[in-house]
Amino acid sequence: MHSTWHPESRGSLTVHTVSPTELNVRLARDIAQRLAAAIQVRGFAVLSVSGGKSPVALFEALRVIDIDWSRVRITLVDERCVPRNHPDSNALLVQRHLQQDLAAKAQLVFMVTSASEPLDTPAAQAKAAGIALLAASPADVLVLGMGADGHTASLFPEAPNLAEALDLRNTQTCVAIELAHPPANAPYARITQTLAQILSARHIVLPLTGADKLNTLQQAWKQATPALPISFVLQQTQTPVALWLAN
Repeated sequence: MHSTWHPESRGSLTVHTVSPTELNVRLARDIAQRLAAAIQVRGFAVLSVSGGKSPVALFEALRVIDIDWSRVRITLVDERCVPRNHPDSNALLVQRHLQQDLAAKAQLVFMVTSASEPLDTPAAQAKAAGIALLAASPADVLVLGMGADGHTASLFPEAPNLAEALDLRNTQTCVAIELAHPPANAPYARITQTLAQILSARHIVLPLTGADKLNTLQQAWKQATPALPISFVLQQTQTPVALWLAN
């Protein structure tokens, strides 16, 4: 990431700038230390992770770090409304890339429990996912991503019920999201943690690489706007957020 603008730590937001080759190893080590500390205090830890291709290298670095993974519960920040063994399932991605090696002992909490079609309606799935998530909350570490369009989790700009998902008074842990402009390669409805649920985490990490994302980050840094849902995470002060930038 090469740009004249560079974010600086402020309030509850800490900025770490690292080389692209160091990013995943250093962030994995930081996450593992936080999980181990939680296990020491409470006897278990909760790691909440986002799907997509971006966190794969982080997952692969994290899964070989020696902590007591049998005491770690892994939850999903968001999921596609597909059976849990579908190639586009975030749960399957986590099973393939994170829940391996030493981390094979961790317990994965599914958002979509069915392994086959037909599935319940997205709203019914979100309700069931919310109940399962409540039993594994709050997250000790929650890993977010950000798209070049400013979405995070499955909080997409212009989603018809985005306002409901961003409303901090919303007591639901998960909601179903229908996309206004579904991508052709993944045209599914989504289930996502609400903003309130995301901010219930004890610590949020946001790793970012790529000049296009830095431009989006610069806009989201200025003010909270539904046009850039990640801005609501960056502008709040209740939850510590660590921004990890590859430079």
